[in-house]
Amino acid sequence: MAIRREKGQSLRGSRIAIAIVIGVLLGCVIAFFFPHGLINPTPPSQNRRIGKSNFQIGSSSCESSERIKMLKAEIVSISEKNSELKKQVRDLTEKLQLAEQGQDHAQKQVLVLGEQHKAGPFGTVKALRTSPTVLPDESVNPRLAKLLEKVAVQKELIVAVANSNVKEMLEVWFTSIKRVGIPNYLVVALDDQIVEFCNSNDVPVYKRDPDEGIDAVGRMGGNHAVSGLKFRILREFLQLGYSVLLSDVDIVYLQNPFNHLYRDSDVESMTDGHNNMTAYGYNDVFDEPAMGWARYAHTMRIWVYNSGFFYLRPTIPSIELLDRVAHRMATQQNVWDQAVFNEELFYPSHPGYDGLHAAKRTMDFYKFMNSKVLFKTVRKDAKLKSLKPVIVHVNYHPDKLRRMKAVIEFYVNGKQDALDPFPDGSDW
Repeated sequence: MAIRREKGQSLRGSRIAIAIVIGVLLGCVIAFFFPHGLINPTPPSQNRRIGKSNFQIGSSSCESSERIKMLKAEIVSISEKNSELKKQVRDLTEKLQLAEQGQDHAQKQVLVLGEQHKAGPFGTVKALRTSPTVLPDESVNPRLAKLLEKVAVQKELIVAVANSNVKEMLEVWFTSIKRVGIPNYLVVALDDQIVEFCNSNDVPVYKRDPDEGIDAVGRMGGNHAVSGLKFRILREFLQLGYSVLLSDVDIVYLQNPFNHLYRDSDVESMTDGHNNMTAYGYNDVFDEPAMGWARYAHTMRIWVYNSGFFYLRPTIPSIELLDRVAHRMATQQNVWDQAVFNEELFYPSHPGYDGLHAAKRTMDFYKFMNSKVLFKTVRKDAKLKSLKPVIVHVNYHPDKLRRMKAVIEFYVNGKQDALDPFPDGSDW
């Protein structure tokens, strides 16, 4: 029994020893294959990501200066593209506004002026003749817009276009305006000499931004050439929402013309006519005897409007008139601006041509007097001599400066014989 008990104890000790040896061997194996332990708080993949991230941070720090330069270049490029896009949007918006204002113009007038109505009784119906004004757009010319805010009175002003060739007449012109007390007038100077001259005489002056097409004519052009430029120049005034009384410089002001305007039409102009028939129109009968019974053909005649003195409201028809005349002056040879001005105003629509739908009014030819009326009729009539016109335009005579001074002597200084030395017409 004792021997059997000793064998059992020896066997248990051997088993324990074997378990210890196996445990040690297993620990060595685990230690060899799993040096960081069986439970690793930071997996190898995460370690790789951390390592990669650290590499990227180091790499980006090296490239940061180049990256900043690239971003700055991209910002500059985007800013330039943005400015160009803004300009395109502004141009397209302007075109859209003009297109919308031009569509169904009669219906738009009805919407502006009131609801549609049935026609009234016989003799009571009056057609619409006063066009709505355009929406002012200061983006067209911000510099001019600021100037007009200071110069214009009730959104209207006198505008003259001048270069150094008419300097003496210009002085008589603005001196007469100052004498009457007209505050809202402006000289558009076509050269630097006129700018200096106006500034030295306290005369409001504006010089456009450089434009070779206009500047070349402005520097060297004669009276008719310079006169043709005004149709391009005046467009911006109307787009800014201002009514313009365009004036040549061979005009003497004796009263304030703004007190004598109707303002019910797109265009209100003085006439080259010299009596009621020629100024306001008449039925001229053409005789062709060969036609027998139908020998008499009736025609309507009116003497032309003077393109050196007219009032424009800021409406679509007025702007279209300026565009039409300016286009023809720029594309056609040997054309006179006054002839083109009247053709576009009066020619009706016909096959191949769409006429201008503009309302017109002829000014009173005794108030807004041309020099033919003065020297051929008024100075020879005692009653007419006692009337004081609003302006006198020396448009019919080439000796303009002498006659302008004589007009001042007669109407301002009261010298009754000041007009007598001059012939009715010219010497040539």
